Amino acid sequence: IFSGNGYSSEWPIEAARRGLPNLSTTPLAVATMNSDKAKAVFGELGILSPEECDARAEVMYESYVTQLGIEVQTLISMVESGILPACMKDMRNYEAFPELGGPREDVYKGIMVETEKLKDLMKRVPSGLESQATYLCDVVKCQMVAVRQMVDRAEGLIEKELYPYPTYETMLYTHHSE
Repeated sequence: IFSGNGYSSEWPIEAARRGLPNLSTTPLAVATMNSDKAKAVFGELGILSPEECDARAEVMYESYVTQLGIEVQTLISMVESGILPACMKDMRNYEAFPELGGPREDVYKGIMVETEKLKDLMKRVPSGLESQATYLCDVVKCQMVAVRQMVDRAEGLIEKELYPYPTYETMLYTHHSE
């Protein structure tokens, strides 16, 4: 029995030691649940027919693709309608003394570049739910992280009053001061 944290870095090592698969993504888990081996076990036990397994997999893939698509569009919208305008306003504060802006220009341009890469990746989503889910998981989510990292850097640079969304600090600690 593994009594550690299943989300920690210990678990994949322990799973490998035991010869267990570590299905760390939704597409991997759904594909495994819908494998011929799993279908045979479900069928022998009278749990699900192969057709029911296929139907469940289709619903899971569709849900994953839809949810991740919404998350991507929300991220792009938040960046384009909130973050980038705030970056532009913040840069105006340094027009007279650009050297005081520090890494702002590079970070703010980086947000724009990484967001454009994300938009481009979304134009290349393949057809077929399983292929879409795998692409979104393995390719698009990585680019979402790249955008997020740039926005996180900007959060520490943008003048507080210009930042369009609640910061982590605000969300975590302001209820203590109210």
